[in-house]
Amino acid sequence: MSALVCALVPLVLAGVLGPAGAGKLFGRGTARQAPRTALARLLRDGGRAALVLRALGAVELLLAAALLAPPATPLPGAAAALLGAGFLGYLGYARTAAPGSSCGCTARQDAPLTWRAFARAAVVLAGGVVAALAQQPWWTAAARRPAAALCLVLAAAAVLTALSADPDRRWRMPLRRLRLRIAGHPLAATGNRLAVTGLPLGATGTPAAVPVAATVELLERSRAWQSASRVVRSALLDHWDDGGWRILQFAGVHGGGTAARPVLVLFAVDAAASLDTVREPAVRVSVIDADSGAPVMATA
Repeated sequence: MSALVCALVPLVLAGVLGPAGAGKLFGRGTARQAPRTALARLLRDGGRAALVLRALGAVELLLAAALLAPPATPLPGAAAALLGAGFLGYLGYARTAAPGSSCGCTARQDAPLTWRAFARAAVVLAGGVVAALAQQPWWTAAARRPAAALCLVLAAAAVLTALSADPDRRWRMPLRRLRLRIAGHPLAATGNRLAVTGLPLGATGTPAAVPVAATVELLERSRAWQSASRVVRSALLDHWDDGGWRILQFAGVHGGGTAARPVLVLFAVDAAASLDTVREPAVRVSVIDADSGAPVMATA
């Protein structure tokens, strides 16, 4: 079994590098995200950071193709190992010099980097070493034991999905919403009330249809936003309405230096409020740890 696992590593590694490379090279979000990455700080220019990200995407795609195509040689695996080592070095720099920045690893997410980015880089490094030392091509090993190979590839895909750059959009956000509905929302910590128009959280009634952009505009003009914006490090990531209230979710960083940690910043605003109906809404803010979900701080 161990020989089969080693032989399939190039296939799995190509599945990691290929989509990431395609996202950087062809993704429309690369130019938008680049100025907010630690790479832009390192290069002192967002435009150069975008070019480097696209070039890196091309390298990842070439490596993915080389890992999949015959003849099987140790060179693609060795190159992937060097790339993984480079990723780890860059992430170490980003964590130290710009803890609130995105790493730009996938060109699909603006959230600050977490341990998942380091785990993915370590996977690339270790996978490259194993691929370079593999004794047989992946297609030969898979042909000999197709059922076992399929199970191993599916298991690897499940692990890599768990380490994906945007687990919040795929599965963590729905789980958080369910947990908040069952256990109680952190924004309702003070007497189960929000200081927005004096209504209790979960009040019934159908609010007027207000575009999310209007709610965000109202929030960004509020004193609550001004007091909490120092923590926010992303654009709006998610939103949902709950009992007459609109919850707006952002990514952020709490603390500084070695104590900095990624958090989620939640704002609750009356779903029916807009600049046409109120000038200064009362907003409750909650900051929770991005990994554990534990409250970090809350303010009205």
